[in-house]
Amino acid sequence: MIMETQRRIPVIATLVVLVAVAIMIMLGFWQLDRKDQKEALLARFAQAQAMSSDVAWPAAGADTTPVLYRHARVTCAAVLSTRSIAGRSIRDEAGWAHVARCRLAKGGEADVALGWSRDPLSPAWQGGEVGGFIGPAGKGIKLVAAPAQAGLEQLAAPDPNDIPNNHLAYAWQWFIFAATALVIYALALRGRMRKP
Repeated sequence: MIMETQRRIPVIATLVVLVAVAIMIMLGFWQLDRKDQKEALLARFAQAQAMSSDVAWPAAGADTTPVLYRHARVTCAAVLSTRSIAGRSIRDEAGWAHVARCRLAKGGEADVALGWSRDPLSPAWQGGEVGGFIGPAGKGIKLVAAPAQAGLEQLAAPDPNDIPNNHLAYAWQWFIFAATALVIYALALRGRMRKP
């Protein structure tokens, strides 16, 4: 009777493992779905790059996804601040991107990436009309000036190919985790059954 009890499959542990495996498999399929969504978004961004017409700068709080990688033109009525961040030139050289925070003539504010240099000290820039490409900037957007402003060299244009699309790898990881959990649990059960 004792041997039969030891050899019985533990119901609660088995349920926990099966639920965990089901969740991992669901996460794998969710990542596959995210991969398809990301591929569609990247294709849309690639089309946006090819469009030559200007789009209006989006209002604060608006969805910026439709305007990413499009050409835009703004008028910087006042330069509120400047900063230097790591950036790459159009020739793919490492250096500094000089960004001005602007108050726009039509209201609102915008970051304008003026250009590139090897010097981290931002040049003086008084503002004015500037055109370029809308690129991502953290959780927001910036206008990458084209041509460069304030005597700076041209920054590399924002490129949607820089957006990672690792969802297939993540899906495989979840499926492997699920398979590994099943194998480990099967080995644990086998060891339990072999106990005298």
